[in-house]
Amino acid sequence: MPRGARDATSGSAQPDPVRAAFRGFLLDIALNASCPIVLYRLSKRYVSPSEFTALVVATTFPIGKSIFDVARRRRIDPISVIVLLGICAGAIAILAGGSPRLLLMRESFFTALFGLACFGSLLLPRPMMFYFGRYFMAGRDPARRRRYEAGWALPEVRFASRLVTVVWGSVYLGEFATRVTLIFLVPVGWVLVISPLLLGSVTLVTIVWTFR
Repeated sequence: MPRGARDATSGSAQPDPVRAAFRGFLLDIALNASCPIVLYRLSKRYVSPSEFTALVVATTFPIGKSIFDVARRRRIDPISVIVLLGICAGAIAILAGGSPRLLLMRESFFTALFGLACFGSLLLPRPMMFYFGRYFMAGRDPARRRRYEAGWALPEVRFASRLVTVVWGSVYLGEFATRVTLIFLVPVGWVLVISPLLLGSVTLVTIVWTFR
């Protein structure tokens, strides 16, 4: 079979959505672990010694990056929903003001909300992680999406989708509890570094478990 026909048949010419998502995810972890702490240190040195002001400045990077990511996609998909929830959490924390700890909990509000949403979706006809799986496994390819949707007829697929949803909900609620504990025990500068690494590591481990 000619190479072009073989590629068209196998779909190898299509970009791998899972691999692309992993690359973007790892880049996000690196940026969110480094840029906020740099902005925090610069603000403390050149803008104001105020802890709250420095945290507001540090927060501008993840919020700005989130807005850029949504604008780049130009459509609402599961990842955009996560990003928008993060923007809302950051905006609420800034508007509430007054407490550096509240700003540090910004992403924890999101992870807690996401975890609760996972458990709440178990009451719906299809759990939330079924749609995330469709996004990562099928992307926007109509044929892949149809095959993925057809799998719902199998009992093992329904069980796996609900199990994955329970695990993601549990992991993110656990991340929320761990981060809140760190916020009250660890200095602010360390929390800015640890938080994205904590969220990124538990998310990465859960993603690997999900695909395996």
